[in-house]
Amino acid sequence: MTGPSPPLRRGPTGPSVRQRVGKATPYLLLAPGILWLMVFFILPSVQMFLTSVSTGSLDNGFKLTWSGAAYVTSLTKFGPQFENSLIYGGTATLLTFLIGFPVAYTIAFRGGRWKNFLLFMVIAPFFTSFLIRTISWKVLLLDDGPVLSFLRALHVLPADASVIGTPIAVIAGITYNFLPFMILPLYVALEKIDPSLIEAANDLYASRWGAFRRVTIPLALPGIFAGTILTFIPALGDYVNAILLGSPQTQMIGNVIQSRFLLLGDYPVAAALSFILMAAILVAVSIYARALGTEQLTG
Repeated sequence: MTGPSPPLRRGPTGPSVRQRVGKATPYLLLAPGILWLMVFFILPSVQMFLTSVSTGSLDNGFKLTWSGAAYVTSLTKFGPQFENSLIYGGTATLLTFLIGFPVAYTIAFRGGRWKNFLLFMVIAPFFTSFLIRTISWKVLLLDDGPVLSFLRALHVLPADASVIGTPIAVIAGITYNFLPFMILPLYVALEKIDPSLIEAANDLYASRWGAFRRVTIPLALPGIFAGTILTFIPALGDYVNAILLGSPQTQMIGNVIQSRFLLLGDYPVAAALSFILMAAILVAVSIYARALGTEQLTG
């Protein structure tokens, strides 16, 4: 007689195919974006850094020598251009916020059936190239253009008043060109606010300003953060407005980088300036995010 057969031993049960696919799904979705950043951002940034520590010329070629001369030149020679970029970019960002917040607030809470049309009017300038918009702004601000002629007719400006070639023209052009980048994030944040929260604040005896300050502004902080970042960063590196609307005295750091790369062939200094600008932006954004409160921005 044969005894009872021993119980079958089951091997270790691993995750099913569905579980493995489920765990890999986030990485598969991230793969195209990571690949894009690797090819078009990280690798060019590495190459630009290697260029910034190289020496040579465009005719004879550049050799990697790990020299910091380009950074010394960048930090000691182009102080006025860095200062102009900070002043013009910061002022334009503040102006876009002061103009854009009331516009976004009106569209979000008072737009009604005109909301889509008003949003279309905000993004309508994007149907025209950046260069043409800046040239049009230059035409408006010419000495014999419609804006100054109208102000002279009202005796607001003297007869010899001129705007083109001044910081006012550069800041006005930057403000106009980047205003939609401020309005759209603000609108998205404001449109998500439940009006009943504001009504509840009013029911608790909060004034309109109190409800706006304690309810609307905190809930709109993500839009304020996104709008200021989307406006300030490109404004800081802009060079088109300074070329078309400014003068040699209103040159920004973007103009220096553009001329060093495309006109003078001084690649190490241009690359060093680009890295300094990137580092300054990263530090400024980190401080700004901490000042507003990371929890409020990501909550």
